[in-house]
Amino acid sequence: MKLSERLKVLEEQKEDAGSPRAEAITPAPGPVRGITGDDPLAGFKQRAQEALFSRLGARIYDSSLTEEQLHAVVVEELDRLLVKADAPLSEVERKQLVADITDDVLGYGPVEEFLADPAVTEVMVNSDRSIFVEREGRLHRTNAKFLSEGHLRRVIERIVSEVGRRIDESSPMVDARLPDGSRVNAIIPPLAVDGPALTIRKFSRNPFQVDDLIEFGTLTPPLANLLRLCVYGRLNVLITGGTGSGKTTLLNVLSSFIPEDQRIVSIEDAVELQLHQEHVIRLESRPPNLESKGEITIRDLVRNALRMRPDRIIVGEVRGAESLDMLQSMNTGHDGSLSTLHANSPRDALSRLETMVLMAGMDIPMRAIREQVASAIHLLVHLSRLADGSRRITSVTEVSGMEGQVVTLQDIFLFDFKAGVDREGRPRGTVQPTGIRPKFADRLAEMGLEIPAILLEGVSPPTQPTARKPN
Repeated sequence: MKLSERLKVLEEQKEDAGSPRAEAITPAPGPVRGITGDDPLAGFKQRAQEALFSRLGARIYDSSLTEEQLHAVVVEELDRLLVKADAPLSEVERKQLVADITDDVLGYGPVEEFLADPAVTEVMVNSDRSIFVEREGRLHRTNAKFLSEGHLRRVIERIVSEVGRRIDESSPMVDARLPDGSRVNAIIPPLAVDGPALTIRKFSRNPFQVDDLIEFGTLTPPLANLLRLCVYGRLNVLITGGTGSGKTTLLNVLSSFIPEDQRIVSIEDAVELQLHQEHVIRLESRPPNLESKGEITIRDLVRNALRMRPDRIIVGEVRGAESLDMLQSMNTGHDGSLSTLHANSPRDALSRLETMVLMAGMDIPMRAIREQVASAIHLLVHLSRLADGSRRITSVTEVSGMEGQVVTLQDIFLFDFKAGVDREGRPRGTVQPTGIRPKFADRLAEMGLEIPAILLEGVSPPTQPTARKPN
C-alpha cells in the first residue's frame, strides 16, 4: 500500500473512533510542496509545522542558540510530535519527513531549492500561492508553493531577523540580505493586499569578472580596456540603467580595476558588492528602530566616509539627497568615485541627478547644480536589458562640459541596433566606438595613460552571449 493510501486509511480510522490524539497533525490534503507534483504529506507537514511553532514559540528566533542547538531542539520536538501522532511511517519516511520539516522551519521553505540552483538568478514569491523564478533573463512559473500564508510570514521573519531587521504591521516592508549576499525585499499586509510578497535577487558565489561579461556579450574587449583605463585613471564613473539591467554586476567588475594599494570605502543600503581588494571598508545604512530612532542614512555614511581618508568612494546606488554630498566629494579631491543610478538613458540620468540634489532641501540655483554635475561626472555607462533577456552596455557617454544652461554629452560607444536579431531572437549587434576622441583622454595622458587609437576606431567582431547571464 502506498504511503498516501496508508495515511488516508489511518485518518478514516481515527475519524470513526473519534480519537483526538493526533488531531493537531493528522495528514490532510494540502497545497503543492515542490516542482515535481502533489505532495501527499503536504497537509501533514503543515499541521506538524503549526504544532511545532506553537510549542517552541520565540525559541525559533533565539539568537543565543547556535544553529546546531536550534536544529537539535527542532528535531527533538518533531520526534515527540510524530510519536504522539502515531503516523504509519517507516524509518526512512520518518527521517525524510523530519528533514523536510526542519528545512522549512530552519531554512527558507520551498524557495530553498531555487536558491541552491545556480541557473536561477531571481526568486519572486507572490503570496503563498505562486512562486516565479528568473532563468536566463526570462520569468518562469514554478509549481512550488508555501504551505500557508503563516508559513511564508515565518520564512520572511527568519530572513530579516538574521540581519537585525524587523517586519510587522508598523514596519510592513524591509530590505535585507541572505548570508551569501543575495538581496531580499519583503512586503506584508496591509500594504500587500493579496498577502506577503518576497523577492530575492541572487548573487553568484563566484563574482563575475570582466572576461565573463565579454563572454556574455555585455561589453567588448576594446570597451573593457577603455573602462579599465578610466577607472585606473581616477575618472568619476556613473553606471545607469533600469531595474535588473546588471548595474551592480558591472559596478563590481569596474571596482576590480582599482589598484590594490588604494583605500576603498563602499557605502550601500544593503551590502551587495563583493570587493576583493585588501584595503576595503564596507558601510551599510540602518533603518529606524521601534521608537523610530537610530536611523543612519546613505547621506550620513557619505559624509562620514569623507573623514575616513578614502582614495575611492563607491556608493552602491544614488537615490536621494546623498547625491549632493557625493557630487561635492567628487569636486573636492575624491576622484575615481563609482556609483549606480536608475535611469532610462544618460540624459535622463542627469535629470534625475538634478532632482535628487534638490531633495537635499537646499536652495541651490539649477545652473549651479548643473555646473557641479558637469564638473564631477566624467563618464556615464548605460546598461539595457534587451528583449531576449540579455544585459548589454548600450552607450558609453562622456560629460564634456556645459553650453549655456545645458550639460553637454558626447557618445563614445553606442550599441549597434541596426544589426538586427538572429533566428533565436538574440541581437546580432555589439557596442561599437563612434570614432570620437573623448576630452578625458588628455586627463589620462597627464597620468601617463594613453588610449590606443584602436580602442576608439576599431570595430569589434560580433559576439553572441552564452546561456549564463549576469545578475
